[in-house]
Amino acid sequence: QVQLVESGGGLVQAGGSLRLSCAASGRTFSNDAMGWFRQAPGKEREFVAVVLWSGGVTYYADSVKGRFTASRDNVKNTVYLQMNSLKPEDTAVYYCAARGLDRSLIFYQRPREYDYWGQGTQVTVSS
Repeated sequence: QVQLVESGGGLVQAGGSLRLSCAASGRTFSNDAMGWFRQAPGKEREFVAVVLWSGGVTYYADSVKGRFTASRDNVKNTVYLQMNSLKPEDTAVYYCAARGLDRSLIFYQRPREYDYWGQGTQVTVSS
């Protein structure tokens, strides 16, 4: 059974940092593009970042560029999202997602382009 499990969310003050993890199981994800999305109450799920299969290529939404860093450890089958300089508008449920067996250099940004999803982890940034 394929599973993605996020962790590391919580409550933090504006300007603080959090590191989210997404542990994958059920198969190897080393050939997948791995994305991070978020969804705030009453809003659509939005793209945050993607890290391609090799781990060395990443792409970010403008709203988080320069503050968030996505990375992956293919040996551990885990993806990370380091979030610095957090703002109240970053408050949302954060999801990781996998696009299966994709070794392209395309930066997938739409939820429907991903095959597997985690259950999400809440990030709350207080002002």
